Amino acid sequence: MERRLGQMGDPLDKLDFWYAVNNTEIISLPTRHLETFGVTILNYYLISELMDSVDRVRVREGRIQAYRPKIVMPNSFSDSVLEGFGSEANDYVDWLRQNMSDLRILQYGFKIKKEEFSEEVITESMPAVTDKVQKQVSTKNEPISAVLTGVDKPWEVCLIKLMVEVVRRSLQGNVNDLEKRNMFGETDGIPNSVRLEIEETFLLAARDASLIKQLAARLKRYGVFRSYEDRFFALVRAAGK
Repeated sequence: MERRLGQMGDPLDKLDFWYAVNNTEIISLPTRHLETFGVTILNYYLISELMDSVDRVRVREGRIQAYRPKIVMPNSFSDSVLEGFGSEANDYVDWLRQNMSDLRILQYGFKIKKEEFSEEVITESMPAVTDKVQKQVSTKNEPISAVLTGVDKPWEVCLIKLMVEVVRRSLQGNVNDLEKRNMFGETDGIPNSVRLEIEETFLLAARDASLIKQLAARLKRYGVFRSYEDRFFALVRAAGK
């Protein structure tokens, strides 16, 4: 009988969530780490057996877009780092925040966006399909790609587990790059990386008044609105002229 997801908070949700986590296997990982100062596009190939079907396998092929890591202040750490994922995937990241403090890169504010673009159902055994996909991927020139097997539902959790491992492998290189540019340093209690982001947003808002609300939201999210209050309202007045 097919298992269905319940409402948020229902025990069945948690059962499906941990079932997906524990039944995800990463077959191959990217040969390069995530970019420190730019966007990374990771190609994924997720292979899963259809529920209650014999030798019916779904292959999902898509992309995950990881934005440059940001050093996030503690009072903004509760913000979501995901775009485009389901609620089960968000639950997994929340759990990681609370239980895996060594995943510092999540605290830098990686934003991950799922971009699903194709899927195919194949009538063949799971091992045979996995082997074929591995061989196909190995012939492509994709240094940032990954192959994994997992559940057909909730499959987004499988992708988050993949990204956790990719982040682990990228962490030291990203940290080294950030340290070289003194991004971990602070001025008046505000990380240099946050100041840089705010300055960039002020510049954009000065050119496009429609971005002023976005600037205000960012200042409040980082808990630094009072530090920039005079400058912000000066910008608002200038935009109203």
